[in-house]
Amino acid sequence: MTTRISEALRDQIFEHLRGAYPNEGGGLLIGSKDGDTLVVEDIAEAENTFPTEEQFHRMGLAPTFWASVEDKADERGLQIVGFYHSHPDHPAQPSDYDLTHAFPNLAYIIVSVQDGQVDHVNNWRLREDRSQFDTDELAVVG
Repeated sequence: MTTRISEALRDQIFEHLRGAYPNEGGGLLIGSKDGDTLVVEDIAEAENTFPTEEQFHRMGLAPTFWASVEDKADERGLQIVGFYHSHPDHPAQPSDYDLTHAFPNLAYIIVSVQDGQVDHVNNWRLREDRSQFDTDELAVVG
């Protein structure tokens, strides 16, 4: 399975997450499905809804934000295809919290931000049985 994203959108994600540091930042991936490939055509930057003292290790979205993004995507013939968020000063791998709160079949782009700079990025997809995440290819196109 693959998630395809433009270099410009990837860079926009990186800028957003660097700006959120030392807290977690995140947002939604908007696009379409092409067979086993999720094609990201836009992003929606989210505000972290966790209390300030929890934002360094948790990212939350307001349900109204999710619904609004979903409605706007639908108007464009698109859908929510995933989520992106940062792990400040931690590896770009899903946490137990991520596993508990994720949905199968969506892309989960996790970006490790170390000392305010992007260190590495990984893409994940939750199995149908919700038992674990598997790595997914992230294809960045010019």
